Amino acid sequence: MRLDKMLANSGYGSRKDVKALLKQGAVSVDGVPVKDPSLHVDPESGSVTVLGETVDYKEFIYVMMNKPPGVISATEDTRDRTVVDLLPFELRRFKPFPVGRLDKDTEGLLLLTNDGKLSHELLSPKKHVGKTYYAVIEGEVTEEDGEAFRQGVTLDDGYVTKPAELRILHSALESEIELTITEGKFHQVKRMFEARGKRVTYLKRLTMGPLQLDPELGAGVWRELTEEELLELKNR
Repeated sequence: MRLDKMLANSGYGSRKDVKALLKQGAVSVDGVPVKDPSLHVDPESGSVTVLGETVDYKEFIYVMMNKPPGVISATEDTRDRTVVDLLPFELRRFKPFPVGRLDKDTEGLLLLTNDGKLSHELLSPKKHVGKTYYAVIEGEVTEEDGEAFRQGVTLDDGYVTKPAELRILHSALESEIELTITEGKFHQVKRMFEARGKRVTYLKRLTMGPLQLDPELGAGVWRELTEEELLELKNR
């Protein structure tokens, strides 16, 4: 692999930024200062340092986050904190982005990566990747609601949702449910219940495909995916 590509993929800036580092003599390969951006290196066996810091080469990163309320699912924003702002610099430099969106007031599982191919596959309607949410509902949720969701409900803009699976955990004037959907329309879960005359007061995503929110992650806490989780996600 070309040295400039390796450094750019590792988050050291654009090819132009990397060439500037090389010109300054800030990059060494196996202990020898290098200025040639086209030099081929083996990320597995070669030792590359930038300003004395060893480059831990990764082409892609995969991060699970328990998104807290009040933070938006975006890479940058002029007013609000974003989920990317919650990551340390060593991960932000890889330019990760959230796979799909959770509303500002919604909590739970969010995957962040710089792997565009995997992101596209997880979000493509053709792939039917299920996402399960836990919600608290103002109003009594009934089996009739479950049947309506299985058939598909008409949202306020006339869109008919794809079949969804509703599990009623507790039904009363305030109900608790789990809902699995395979698409991601704007405010979809909230609008589905509104179509049934009910209101979502709390919403948390629990799963995305085979990926399950780690119960050890507090709000705003993240970790990188394990190799097993990543393999399951890619082979779902």
